[in-house]
Amino acid sequence: MFAQDIIVRPIITEKTMLGVADKKYTFEVAKSANKIEIAKAVEKLFNVKVSKVSTVNVRGRLRRQGRNQGYTRAWKKAYVTLTPESKEIEFFEGMM
Repeated sequence: MFAQDIIVRPIITEKTMLGVADKKYTFEVAKSANKIEIAKAVEKLFNVKVSKVSTVNVRGRLRRQGRNQGYTRAWKKAYVTLTPESKEIEFFEGMM
């Protein structure tokens, strides 16, 4: 798998932006990706050093619209922590 296939998109919320000061970033990743692949993909895409990766499988939630109902899609979230001597990811700097 390519690095672009592993990292789907960054997660940009108020809670995740608080972690940017501590060099903790949140991404949506491919469901089949493991922690080692995620770390290598972030290092390759953003030219940084990763110290820790935590992953969470997010379940699909039941949603209703009138009498119709269904589930949202399930996806995988990764919390990536960079080393203290690593530079920050420039994409997130303009968001704060």
